[in-house]
Amino acid sequence: MASSHIILPPDDDEEEQRRLEEEEDEDPWARSGPPPAAPEHAVKAALPFSATCVRISRDSYPNLRALRNASSVSLADAAYVKISEGDFGYVLDDVPHLVDHLPDAPTYPNPLQDHPAYSTVKQYFVNEDDTVPQKVVVQKNSRRGVHFRRAGPRQKVYFESDEVKACIVTCGGLCPGLNTVIRELVCGLAHMYNVSKIYGIQNGYKGFYSSNYLTLTPKSVDDIHKRGGTVLGTSRGGHDTKKIVDNIQDRGINQVYIIGGDGTQKGAYEIFKEIRKRGLKVSVAGIPKTIDNDIAIIDKSFGFDTAVEEAQRAIDSAHVEACSAENGIGLVKLMGRYSGFIAMYATLASRDVDCCLIPESPFYMDGEGGLLQYVERRLKENKHMVIVVAEGAGQDLIAKSLSTSEQQDASGNKLLLDIGLWLTHKIKDHFKSKKIEMTIKYIDPTYMIRAIPSNASDNVYCTLLAHSAIHGAMAGYSFTVGNVNGRHAYIPFYRVTSTRNKVKITDRMWARLLSSTNQPSFLSQKDIDEAKENDRTANKPPLPTGLSHHVANSFDQSASSSSNSQI
Repeated sequence: MASSHIILPPDDDEEEQRRLEEEEDEDPWARSGPPPAAPEHAVKAALPFSATCVRISRDSYPNLRALRNASSVSLADAAYVKISEGDFGYVLDDVPHLVDHLPDAPTYPNPLQDHPAYSTVKQYFVNEDDTVPQKVVVQKNSRRGVHFRRAGPRQKVYFESDEVKACIVTCGGLCPGLNTVIRELVCGLAHMYNVSKIYGIQNGYKGFYSSNYLTLTPKSVDDIHKRGGTVLGTSRGGHDTKKIVDNIQDRGINQVYIIGGDGTQKGAYEIFKEIRKRGLKVSVAGIPKTIDNDIAIIDKSFGFDTAVEEAQRAIDSAHVEACSAENGIGLVKLMGRYSGFIAMYATLASRDVDCCLIPESPFYMDGEGGLLQYVERRLKENKHMVIVVAEGAGQDLIAKSLSTSEQQDASGNKLLLDIGLWLTHKIKDHFKSKKIEMTIKYIDPTYMIRAIPSNASDNVYCTLLAHSAIHGAMAGYSFTVGNVNGRHAYIPFYRVTSTRNKVKITDRMWARLLSSTNQPSFLSQKDIDEAKENDRTANKPPLPTGLSHHVANSFDQSASSSSNSQI
């Protein structure tokens, strides 16, 4: 099956070109939008060897802005999108491969075929046609929908063991399981593929050009999974694509393993594009990391199970404090900048929580049905209560009551105000005005949760993610790896960075939480309507125009049921 790509032909008319530039200067969307398309010769060089190119005439799209408005993928990115069509509505959203720009790259037998540990495994190598569906629940008349390439070892690899020079980097905030992933990448490369040249990049992306590489061996990483944090160090920001790829090229690195969240994966995508532009034989494997579980497409990110388990300890402490005082309130702030998964799952697991507040579900403080009225009623009934709040919840309420200027961290994330501290003062002031005695204890376990080692469940998951990443890199792919409907898959970078996974307040899982806590939903009909509309469009992937009608429909159907949607 051939891939489809879009190429905008060059415009020889200088007057037309000048008119386009003037229109773009007047268009604020164009100024803030994606970078302009690469020259035609650069796009041709970047196209997959077997691609079927769809040329769009100027008659169809009179100017560049119209084409951009018709698609949320820039023309420069269109060269990296590989969409293959099959029968019965089957669509493969494939990942880039070395042969896309190095069609004569040689192959070698996979060393695993002679590995004694796998001698008894039935059909150990993955069939090249194996795929994983994004949407697992279908009706009898549904299309087969969007699929991703299944992860796993291939019979042929594109790197000989002796030629591999691999590097590993961790970026962004801490998360349980980072050291486990590092350990298993090193041990997997050494023990499965006999790779001896493995290096660690220290302190995030900037370590590529500001730090010495750290040699890693199975012995040097033997027990690091028992410790929290990352032995390589980490940082935010510091991404300079050209400097990073210059360093990769100068040192002869040909496999890059990048561990980090959506911002880090965007950086990995830029590194891959620069590598391909230079025609280098380098595989880039992204391993998504976010304790908030907000990476799109995948079932869950590593460290999430550990975070929920540790969060329950904080909730238990808050419950003890609340029960031990008259009109006692235990308030726990958990991680969740944009997505309230930790707060939701910790609440459901605990069963001691009376109210859970997350960024996806707006709430209000005063008046009939407001949070303060609910707190007052709950204390009259039970004499105590526990509130769990995600760090990103209620930011609009704080902004209204405090005059603040928006600030960002080195990764470009908005710096959040402390919703826990703000709620504490609001609740205290409310009961003071009513002359009701109460005690409130505020617990913020954020950095305690981030810094602990991963639990057994996450350790196993980290091991499998690392091995899947190794198999894919050895087979010549560049991708983000993740669990999709219980199967490991290779996902295009643009799919995991184009949107963010969020709690769907229109799903049954959120309804279960409301039923468990007996809290009001705080939602108006307008909020509910907006939530339904957001659900409809949230996971719709950015695609280049020019795809066939049934391909676009398949993406729409898969978007209507995200792989992370609750049961």
